[in-house]
Amino acid sequence: MDIGLIRLLFVIVLAAVCYFLHPFGIGEGWLAAIVGAAAAGAVIIFELRVRALTLRRLIGAVAGSVLGIIGAALFCLVLRSAPLPGPTLATLQIFVLMLMTYVGLLVGANKGDLLNPAALGVIFSGDKPARRSAKVLDTSVIIDGRIADIAEAGFIDGNIVVPEFVLRELQVVADSTDSSKRQRGRRGLDMLQRMQSNAGLQVQIVPDDFPSIREVDLKLLELAKKWEAKVVTNDFNLNKVAHLHHVDVLNINDLANALKPVVLPGERMGVVILKEGKEYNQGVGYLDDGTMVVVDHARRLIGKNVDISVTSVLQTASGKMIFGKLDENGKVAETQ
Repeated sequence: MDIGLIRLLFVIVLAAVCYFLHPFGIGEGWLAAIVGAAAAGAVIIFELRVRALTLRRLIGAVAGSVLGIIGAALFCLVLRSAPLPGPTLATLQIFVLMLMTYVGLLVGANKGDLLNPAALGVIFSGDKPARRSAKVLDTSVIIDGRIADIAEAGFIDGNIVVPEFVLRELQVVADSTDSSKRQRGRRGLDMLQRMQSNAGLQVQIVPDDFPSIREVDLKLLELAKKWEAKVVTNDFNLNKVAHLHHVDVLNINDLANALKPVVLPGERMGVVILKEGKEYNQGVGYLDDGTMVVVDHARRLIGKNVDISVTSVLQTASGKMIFGKLDENGKVAETQ
């Protein structure tokens, strides 16, 4: 049954009860019904706020409230011996009870992130382990497509979560009038279909959304916080923002850089010179993994496969660059 219908039924029932029973001495039936409906609305608002809390914060709030009530009860025992009039004493006791409960609730909820619910037993673990192992995919990594190969190779475990707002963004790209964008969007949809057809993967489409947030990247971060999941991306800016929000990120580009073969000065390799370099008489080629290779005195050899000797390796923010020189004993051949 829809949760909205249950809430509406709760409001109607409580309003009807107040209409017929006239609680707290309320005389008129309709006035009592309005009071009952308002009380039900307050309960629903409280329920929505509680649902937004993480398990740690909820446990902290409950523990803080209980400790506050216990402290207030002990303090009220001391107040009973005070020479105060009855109404003043009762008012002071109620004030102390509310104050201690309120402070305990706020402090407990604020410090709840320091708790470890898993240490309290299986009852608090529930489906959290599955959520903690979840990977939230962003639009760029779906379009990139390498995530499908990585998952099929068994290097991605747990649930693969794709929110519906990412699917909507993919559909907008796939329906674009620009042919390149349309091709990229359709490629992303094909990658998702390929991952769903893999029996070894569990791809979950979730309806979770955050209407108050307009940017898709920020929605992804909020979803990752809610699920205690990791964001899988190859977007440099999203990677930086996620670290600022203390959200774990799996960057496909970082993985690709980590898997590039280690090249040391003095090693020999073959490369096809594809274009001239920025400096005089340089030629530029690329390895199969996309690593740029800059070769001295190779400008005249554009279009040819040459053997080179590595002179240095430079690691930059955008990737790795290899510098080399022509191998005197190497071969030079026309590419086919």
